[in-house]
Amino acid sequence: MSTDKSYFSMGLLRFTTAGSVDDGKSTMIGRLLYDSKAIFEDQLAAIERATAQRGEENLNLALLTDGLRAEREQGITIDVAYRYFATPRRKFIIADTPGHIQYTRNMVTGASTANLAVVLVDARKGIVEQTNRHAFIASLLRIPHLVLCVNKMDLVDYREEAFDGIVEQFSAFASRLEIPDLKFIPISALRGDNVVEPSARMPWYQGSTLLHLLETAYIGSDANHVDPRFPVQGIIRPNSDAHHDFRGLAGRVAGGVFKPGDEIMALPSGLTTRIKQLYGLTEPVAEAFSPMTAVMTLEDEIDISRGDMLVKPANVPHVGQEFEVMVCWFSEKKLQPGGRYVIRHTTREVRCIVKEVRYKMDINTLHKLEGDLEIGMNDIGRLRLRATAPLFFDGYKRNRTTGSLILIDEFTNNTVAAGMILEPGGGIGSERESYADMGGL
Repeated sequence: MSTDKSYFSMGLLRFTTAGSVDDGKSTMIGRLLYDSKAIFEDQLAAIERATAQRGEENLNLALLTDGLRAEREQGITIDVAYRYFATPRRKFIIADTPGHIQYTRNMVTGASTANLAVVLVDARKGIVEQTNRHAFIASLLRIPHLVLCVNKMDLVDYREEAFDGIVEQFSAFASRLEIPDLKFIPISALRGDNVVEPSARMPWYQGSTLLHLLETAYIGSDANHVDPRFPVQGIIRPNSDAHHDFRGLAGRVAGGVFKPGDEIMALPSGLTTRIKQLYGLTEPVAEAFSPMTAVMTLEDEIDISRGDMLVKPANVPHVGQEFEVMVCWFSEKKLQPGGRYVIRHTTREVRCIVKEVRYKMDINTLHKLEGDLEIGMNDIGRLRLRATAPLFFDGYKRNRTTGSLILIDEFTNNTVAAGMILEPGGGIGSERESYADMGGL
């Protein structure tokens, strides 16, 4: 594996698409794939046949995703559809999420690992509730780049004032969110305007096309390269003649940079040692950084197992059993105050109890609903949890990997919520807490 950080800044871009029903999301994805020549010949032939059978004049690019709709109509649940394509400049993974309000949880799933979010708006309808909902979720998930595509410009005669009105309306709402990079593009997915090729029908727009923006979005600074975090996924012991005494710690770097010779601390034991060697997928590497998968050998044999975390002694994460999270609730079964759930956080799994429901969010007004504490499917709220064992975490704002978790129903094993850990108010993390003082629930 290359250790050149530019690979991660310009190589692979994960982006999610969101929008209300019939905003043209499927057509936009189809246009993006078609005009960038990322559709196989047999797929194109099938779309052409289906378009002809429907008696439609123009090639129906939305049919590229209609297979997913057909499966949903047959009762098959598909939470998020992932699509892969590449151009000479970059590789892409698209997380295509449903637009219905009842699938808010699906957008959270698709957006959880995204570097960029594309939110579609119908030029005729303007900003609607789902637009605000999707923008709020993108902000909550700390997606650093958001592109608002004003689609169906052909249906408003490509008028600049129609676009400007939506930009002004959304900018007023977005000013209350934390979105570091916000851009607006007027497009017609049906006609191909400003998706891959610049539009001659909108000479008043001098900005980038959607594809050019996706190809050039800089994501190298999105990952946390400051706080070294290495959750241990497993222990590698080949037990072969060639590697008789090899004992490697495998995992994915969740933050910072690790190099051979670095002093590290193992949590929860607090024992320290130094890195002996680092390995990538096939060979030794000079350094490992997020989001690389690596294997680490240590100079000393200390007791480390799955769920432990390796950090730098001078840069320790928060260590605690009680913390607050913002959650998006996935389950039809409502959250139970005082209920017990399983937390999965990085490679660690512990049980927890819901100590308090602080409030629920009104996504449209961004107000806190402190009088309505019932958390049901697709609701977003703030909880205080207490775990049976300490977690090693950062605030989600600082590190999306060590600051995220999921809640699991311990009886059904269903994932019921995704959570973003809030930065503690005190000085936890400046020094390690006494593990002996941490009891059970």
